Amino acid sequence: MKEASTNKSFIKDTITLIRTLAKNDLKSRFAGSYLGIVWAFMQPIITVLVYWFVFEMCLTSGTQGTKAGIQAPFVLWLLAGLVPWFYFSDSWSSATSCFCEYNYLVKKVVFNISILPIVKILSSLFVHVILVLFTFFMYTMMGFKLTPYALQVVYYSFAMMILSLGLSYITSAVLVFFKDMREVVNIFLQVGIWGTPIMWNIYSPAMHIPGPIMAIIKLNPMFYIVEGYRDSLIGRVGFWEKPALTLYFWVFTLAVLMLGIFIFRKLKDHFADVL
Repeated sequence: MKEASTNKSFIKDTITLIRTLAKNDLKSRFAGSYLGIVWAFMQPIITVLVYWFVFEMCLTSGTQGTKAGIQAPFVLWLLAGLVPWFYFSDSWSSATSCFCEYNYLVKKVVFNISILPIVKILSSLFVHVILVLFTFFMYTMMGFKLTPYALQVVYYSFAMMILSLGLSYITSAVLVFFKDMREVVNIFLQVGIWGTPIMWNIYSPAMHIPGPIMAIIKLNPMFYIVEGYRDSLIGRVGFWEKPALTLYFWVFTLAVLMLGIFIFRKLKDHFADVL
């Protein structure tokens, strides 16, 4: 009984510590700027507006094929794809540097450094929640009615957190010994935003995507997330209606998570010697 109470207290203290570190991490990112944390929301919103202006205004004739078949204003369709990508990109890239950034904690023998990637992912989640609420607001303002399917965004956000966590354990552990890993992740994200159908409609008849290429695109786990957000907000399709894709995503994601934990545990004892 006493041991169970001790374990419960330890878990509670750990959760409190993670929450506190995540809040402090978010504040420290914009410390010294006049607008502070407002920049965390302004940058993604401005990026959405820039993409919307380019695709809607400047490239109207060249994007008719992309817009074909989209059952919502293009800016709303675009927003539903970019908002999850912003979170994935920010959480993975920031968590990749967590052990180097918090090297003073890594060198503490009594500190549980395994929570640091979680801290970074939760720090990015604060911003993501605000952007999701902004997305709901935009849909409502533009007269596009939200349904209970929109609640699936919580599920897809959780799925994305687990994916980011698995990848982060791998890249953050490797970064301690291979500093170029940060640039590798950045390049991967730059390519990934175009490789994932975020700004182009994979189902448009004008795309003429061959079956084998379509299968390769669907192997990208972020395809499942982006399509899930659009299914929740526009298509009104439940994740349970895509059992094969859902099963693939979770098998892939859990395999990445287990691999990440394995690599982290193998390398963590050497972190303090390198940092």
